[in-house]
Parts: sequence; structure tokens; C-alpha cells
Amino acid sequence: MSHEISVLSHARYGKDKVRVFRVVREGKWHHIVEYNVQALLEGDIRTSYTEADNSVVVATDSIKNITYYLAKISPHVLIPERFALHLATHLVSKYAHIHKAFVTVEQLRWSRIPISGEQGPEDHPHAFIRDGDDKRTVSVEVDASKGKDKLVASVSAGISDLLVLKTTESAFTNFVRDKYTTLKEVDDRILSTSIDLSYTFAPIEIAAPTDADVEEFPIPAELPGSVWDITVPRKARKATLEIFATDNSASVQATLFTMAQRIISENAHVQSASYALPNKHYIPVDMSYLGIENLVPSKAEVFMPIAAPSGLITATATRK
Repeated sequence: MSHEISVLSHARYGKDKVRVFRVVREGKWHHIVEYNVQALLEGDIRTSYTEADNSVVVATDSIKNITYYLAKISPHVLIPERFALHLATHLVSKYAHIHKAFVTVEQLRWSRIPISGEQGPEDHPHAFIRDGDDKRTVSVEVDASKGKDKLVASVSAGISDLLVLKTTESAFTNFVRDKYTTLKEVDDRILSTSIDLSYTFAPIEIAAPTDADVEEFPIPAELPGSVWDITVPRKARKATLEIFATDNSASVQATLFTMAQRIISENAHVQSASYALPNKHYIPVDMSYLGIENLVPSKAEVFMPIAAPSGLITATATRK
């Protein structure tokens, strides 16, 4: 009876957690990226679910192998937005029955190791350090529903797990007080959060590959503030850190909105910016039993980091 009361309403599948490390050599200078990639497909795949028909299934192992192959041949591999678009475009172009591809890329943080040179500090050409746990993120959808020559892409990018802290210029007062309220108002506190940022570009048209193997991926000029502009990620990170550091914060909410406004104002083709800011609480230790003042903000110097529970503040700012 169960098959008579339900239908397949949506289906998407692919490969997750494809780990890619790529070295690009330019003489003695080596460039590296490390990615975690997810690639998912939609299209005429219904019968693989409803009729056990595998003839419409591009094996997830093939999707993994295509990811590695494009990491080898793509001239765009060092730029995660472009690599994700290249991979998604190839997938929808290669398979007639696949109409949408969804690719997410998480880029791990590697920076060149600074060394002493003849003219002072300089970057080492092929030695790197993981200098932070934050990651650069990209999420791409390439839609071929209107035809393989009418590709449209939607792109979001951002940052995850960017841990920050400041020891003053953060307050939280004048909030709702009722019988459930135990939190004390404070005009100076530690503010710490692990920032997740996602900003979304206006949809773009993608040129269809013209080579026989649909492996080429030409890109247009780097229109300022668009997905093709390689300075956008740096500007978004800079804006996030500068606002966090310099804003005399009345609340996480107010600081969050100021960050999002700046990202939209600095990048003409960013349509929205979203943040998720979980509070990382640092609670002053009560030492009054020893006759030591450590609770008044101006005297608080020893704190207990609290992992949970934590506040979670989220919001999206959208271009008018």
C-alpha cells in the first residue's frame, strides 16, 4: 500500500567530502590550495529511485574522478569560485539528462612561511603554514534547465569558523527584563565569536563550453564587485575584521548589521550578506570569597571560558 500514497517529489545526489590538494608550479614559486568539495546533481534521475533503474545514474565515483581531473587541468583551480563554476558547468554540459549541478568548495587556510631575506622579511616560495582554522567557502548552482546553451549560475561565497575576540568596547544593556531574567547589564565585556559569513552575488550567465569534451571554461573580464572579481573575498574578510575590532558594540546584533552593510556597499554585485555569530562567553570568576574584586568590568581580569550554552545571533542584509 505504501507505494500508492507517496511520490518522489525531489531528488539530488552526488559525492561529498572530496579532498583535493593541488600544487601549481611557476618556476621556484609554488602555489597551493586545499579543498573539501561536494558535487551534487539533479535532472532526469527519477527512475533510479522509483524503478531501480541505474541507467540514469552517473556514479558518484565518476563525480569524484571528474573533480580530481578538473583540479589537474583547470586553469582556474587556485580560485575557488571559478573552480566550482568550472566543475558545475562541466557536469551539466557533459550529461544530457543532468539539468542542475550544485558544487560547494571549502578552502583550508594555508599561508607562506615568512623568512629572513637579503632585503628583509620575505615569503618562502614553497613552504607554507596553517595559520588559522577559518575557511573560505563557495557554493555554486549551475542551471541548464532552459538549455545547455543557456546556462545560469547562482553563487554564494564567504568565511566559516573565523574566531575573533576583543577585550573591551562591547556592552549589553537595556534588554528586556522580566521574571526570567538573571543576566546583569554590563557596559564593558569581552566579546568573542566564531564568524560564519555568506554573501550572495546576482545571478550570472555562463558561456557554454564549445570544445568536444566540454572541458573549457572561458571567463569574462573581472567586473568590479562581481563573482569574477578576485578582490571580493579579501575585502569581505577585511571589512568583517575591521568592523569587529573598531565598532563600539552595543550588541552583537548591531555589530553584525554594520558588517553586512559594509560588504554590500563595497561590492556592487553582492545582493545580500548573511552572518551567524555565536557568542563565545567569558565569565568573570567570582573571587569575593577571597576579598578580591574580579566582577566589576574595570577590575575583571580572570575569566572562565564557557563553551555552552551560547547565544546565536543571525541576520541577513539585502541590497535595496
